[in-house]
Amino acid sequence: MMVRGKLKKVAGSVLLGIGLMSGNAMADDVVDKPKVLIFDVNETLLDLTSMRSSVGEALGGREDLLPLWFSTMLHYSLVSTVTRDYHDFGQIGVASLLVVAQNNGVELTDEQAKKAIITPLLTLPPHPDVKEGLARLKAEGYKIVSLTNSSNKGVKAQFENAGLLPYFDARYSIEDIQIYKPDLRSYEWVLDKLDVEPEEAMMVAAHGWDVAGAKEAGLQTTFIARPGKALFPLSKAPDHVVKDVNELADILE
Repeated sequence: MMVRGKLKKVAGSVLLGIGLMSGNAMADDVVDKPKVLIFDVNETLLDLTSMRSSVGEALGGREDLLPLWFSTMLHYSLVSTVTRDYHDFGQIGVASLLVVAQNNGVELTDEQAKKAIITPLLTLPPHPDVKEGLARLKAEGYKIVSLTNSSNKGVKAQFENAGLLPYFDARYSIEDIQIYKPDLRSYEWVLDKLDVEPEEAMMVAAHGWDVAGAKEAGLQTTFIARPGKALFPLSKAPDHVVKDVNELADILE
C-alpha cells in the first residue's frame, strides 16, 4: 500500500460538531503544522461563476443549472473510477452537460457542449483572495502543490491563464493513476510522490467530499467555505474551516 503512516492520536481530540466556524481552527491545538499544503483547483482556487453564461447559453438560458452540471461531472468521474473505465475530466464534463441538457429537455450537440465547457473551463479566474493568500503561505516556507481531477494539460493551462504557476512547487493530476478523488488511493498516491507522512500534509478544498476523502486517508484538512459550499454532516470534521485562503494563512503563520 502507498499509505505512509497513520494520523497521530491525541488524547481529548474528539471534535463536537462541524459548523462553519469562520476564523477559528477546529483542531489546531491538537495537530502540528503541515509540511506540505495540497490544494484542490476548481472552485477552491478558481472561480467557476464565469461559466454561468457559457453553460447557461448551452442549456437554453438555464444558468441555474451550472451547479447541477458540476455535480453531475463529479458523479460520473466516480463512476469512471468504480467501473475502471477512465475518461479525462474534460470528456466527462462535456458528456455530463449532454446528460443535464437531455434531462431538462434541451437540445444540445456534442460540438455545442464542447464549446460551452472546454475553453471557459481553461480560462477560469482565481478567487480574489487566492494570490495574496498563496503568497503569504509561500513566504512562510510552506511547500505548495495542487491535486486535481483535471488533466495535466488542463491544469497547466488553467494555472497559466490564471497566473498561478509561480505559487506552486508542483502540480499533480489523477490522470497519472486514472483514479479520481475522493478515492483514498488518489491521496495515498500524492503522499507517496511527495514522500511525506499523511499527518505532514494538509488538503485544502472547497468541497466537502474532497476534505472527507483526505481526512479518511489520514491527512490534515481545511475546508474553504466558498458561497454555496457545505460540509457533509456524516463525514469526519476537518481540522479547519475558513472563508478563504487568506484566513488559512492567518492560522498557519
